[in-house]
Amino acid sequence: MAPTYKLNYFDVRGRGEPIRFIFHQAGVSFEDNRISKEHWGTIKPTTPFGKLPFLEEDGKVIVQSLAIERYLARKFKLIGKDEWDALQCDAVQAFFEADAAKKEEKKAAVINDQAPFYLSRFDEQVKKNGGYLVNGQLTWADLHFVATLQVTCDMLGKDVVASHANLAAHREKILNLPNIKAWVAKRPTTPF
Repeated sequence: MAPTYKLNYFDVRGRGEPIRFIFHQAGVSFEDNRISKEHWGTIKPTTPFGKLPFLEEDGKVIVQSLAIERYLARKFKLIGKDEWDALQCDAVQAFFEADAAKKEEKKAAVINDQAPFYLSRFDEQVKKNGGYLVNGQLTWADLHFVATLQVTCDMLGKDVVASHANLAAHREKILNLPNIKAWVAKRPTTPF
């Protein structure tokens, strides 16, 4: 019998969206439990560490967004071909700041200095890897990168990959994967 999954996160894309991308790309059903700001205060004390997201799998609780992503990526064969590929996936996700307050604080530096530097490196990496971030194949790194990039662009108010042809093509490739495209078309509209 297939496991049942319940993703618990706020009613935004944020750190939940890469997890949703992984589920949708894998074609695995899950309950997308979106928690409103109004209900968070009541629910917070009942959560494992007072934070979101957390994932429930057949009653077992998994915490921390990146741990959830890695777990699901391994389970759904989106981790790459070997340990080296898995390491490359981990390296890609390490470039994104997860804390919204820190993102806002660093916004100008990100737009003017960091984004151009790192995006040019990722642009070359995508070119070198045949249109993907790791070893010429779709991995959770691609799903994480594009989902997080969308949220980041929305928060910054700027399309930071527009001037990077390979990354722009990569984003379009990922957003046009049938399962991802179907999800993006029907997902709730949220500010980030």
